[in-house]
Amino acid sequence: MNSFKILTKAALVSGILLLSACDDRLTELNENPNVVDQATANPNMLMPTIMSDAGMGYVDLGYNDIAGVVQHTQKDGWYSGHNHYDWTPQDWSRWYNLLRNNDFLYQRATQLGYKFHQGVALTMKSFMFGVVTDLWGDAPYTNALKGGQSNDFLRPAYDSQEVIYKGIIEDLKTASALFATKDVTGYRTGYDIYFDGNAERWQKFANSLLLRYYMRISAKMPDVAKAGIESIYTSGVYLKTAAEDATMNYIGTTAGNSWPAAVAFQADPSEYRRRKPCQTLLEKQLATGDPRMTVWFAPVYCRWVEDATLTTAVDPFIRKNGVIQTGTVSLTDAKYLAEVKAGNKFTRHYNPALLGRKLDTGEYVGVPPGLVDPSSYNFNPTPGQVVENQHVSQLSETYRGSSGGLLRARLMSAAEVSFILAEAAQKGWAVGDAEMHYNSGVKNSLDTWGVGSRYATYIANPLVAYNKTLERIMEQKWIAGWTAATEAWFDYRRTGLPAFKAGPASAAVVLPVRFPYGDNELNFNTANTDAGLGNLEVTTYSGARGKNSQWSKPWIIRGTNKPW
Repeated sequence: MNSFKILTKAALVSGILLLSACDDRLTELNENPNVVDQATANPNMLMPTIMSDAGMGYVDLGYNDIAGVVQHTQKDGWYSGHNHYDWTPQDWSRWYNLLRNNDFLYQRATQLGYKFHQGVALTMKSFMFGVVTDLWGDAPYTNALKGGQSNDFLRPAYDSQEVIYKGIIEDLKTASALFATKDVTGYRTGYDIYFDGNAERWQKFANSLLLRYYMRISAKMPDVAKAGIESIYTSGVYLKTAAEDATMNYIGTTAGNSWPAAVAFQADPSEYRRRKPCQTLLEKQLATGDPRMTVWFAPVYCRWVEDATLTTAVDPFIRKNGVIQTGTVSLTDAKYLAEVKAGNKFTRHYNPALLGRKLDTGEYVGVPPGLVDPSSYNFNPTPGQVVENQHVSQLSETYRGSSGGLLRARLMSAAEVSFILAEAAQKGWAVGDAEMHYNSGVKNSLDTWGVGSRYATYIANPLVAYNKTLERIMEQKWIAGWTAATEAWFDYRRTGLPAFKAGPASAAVVLPVRFPYGDNELNFNTANTDAGLGNLEVTTYSGARGKNSQWSKPWIIRGTNKPW
C-alpha cells in the first residue's frame, strides 16, 4: 500500500483546527483561501495524517526508551533515560493534538453520515486515549477535546483511569458495529493507510483492541473483562494471522517519515549504533535457538577467543582471518560492515588467567541492563559513542533502513491477540484451549518476522513448549512485542512477568510503572493535575519527586501488589 502519497493533501487540513481558537468576529476579509473550510472538509483527507502520526508515535515509544524498560534493548550512549529510567516530566501534546484532529474527523463523518469514517475515528480515538492513560494514568478525557468553549475546557478536568478505560471499550464496541455494516460510503481509495477502506479488517482491529483493553482491566474489573473477551472470541472477528496485523508502512523520504534513527538522515549514524540488544532478551533467544534473533540482531564484529597460550592478558590488536593487524585495535562501523560483507572474520584473543575474568566469547552478545558504563561492556577498547563496541552485537542491518520490508509500525498483531486468548483460557474463561492459542501466538510472531518455517523446531524446544504456566505465556508475549514494547511494559506492570530486575545504575531497584505528568500540565492546569496526582499511590520508590514519579502507581495497578 502507498501509505503516504496523500499526506501532502492531508497536510492542508492541519490548519483547520487552528481556526477553532479564533474569535467569532472574523469577517470574510480574514478568511484564508488556502485553508480547507471546516464546513466542507473531506474526512478522507484527515485520516492519513492521524493514522501515520499515531503509528509513528507508537513505534517511537516501543523502539526507544520503553524498549529499554522491558529490556529488549540497551543504549551505550545517551543512555540514562533508556537504561536507567531517569525520566523528566513527559509532555503528551503529541497525542492530544492528534486527538483534536481525530475529533474533527468524527464530527465531519457524523455530519455526512459516513459510517466507515466514524468507525475509523472512534477506533483511533480509543487507540490514542489508550496510549495516554496507559502511560500517565488519570488524564483529560470527557472534556479534553472541547477547548475554546469555556475556560473549564481550556484547563480540562482529569478523568479517572476507570472512566477512560470504560469509555475506550464503549467506543470500540460502537466502532465494531459500524464496521459490521460494511458501509464504506464516502471512502476514497488510498486515504486509509492501514487497510485501504476494508471495513472487515477494521472491525478485526477494533475487536482486537477490545481484547487488549479487556485484559488490561482484568485485575480491576474481572467480570467485565471475562464477559468481553468471551464475547469477542465467540464472534470470531479478530486478528488471527500475521497477514492481518494492523501495520503501517513508512515512506522514508525524510527523517520525519522514516523508521526511527534511519542512517540515511544522519551524517554519523551514532543514533543507530547506540542501540544494542539487551542481554536479558538475547540470552533467552540464545537458549532456545529463537530464529527471530538473527532477524533483529547482528553478530559481533570482533569475537573474543580464549587463548591460554597468550603471554599477555589481551591481544593488543585485532586479528583478521587469524592474522594480527598490527596497530589496529578496532575499525569503524562502516569499515567493519564492508569487511564482514566481503567474508572476512575478526577476532581478538585473551588469556582469562592473566586477565582475571571471563569475557563473552559468543557470536551474539547483549548488554546487561542498567550498567554504570554500558559502552565499556565486554572489555571494549573504544568506550564512548564515537566508535561502536566491536565486542557487542548491534541491531541488524535492517534497522539502518528508512522504510520497507520489516520496517513497519505495528499497532496490533495477531500474535498479541493469540497470547491474550491464551491467558484468558489459562484463567478458565470460555475462549478455547490455552495451548492452542499459545502456539498460535508463537507461530504468528515467527510469521511476522519471516521465520515461520522454523516454527516446528522452535516450539518443540522444552524452554518454549507450552507448560501450563502464565510465566511461559508472558515470556513469549514479551519477546513477540519487539518494537511494540509498550504492550510488554503494560503486561509486566499488571502481572510482574517477566520478572525483570533493574540494573545497578538504575534510578530505583525496580522498574517504573508510568510517565510523570508534563510541565505544561503542572504549570498551567495545576488544580486538575493535582487531582490526578491525588489518585496515584506513592510507593517506597517514588523518591523526591513524590506523587509525580515514574514509580507511583496509577489506578490500574493500585492495590494489586503488582508488579512489585
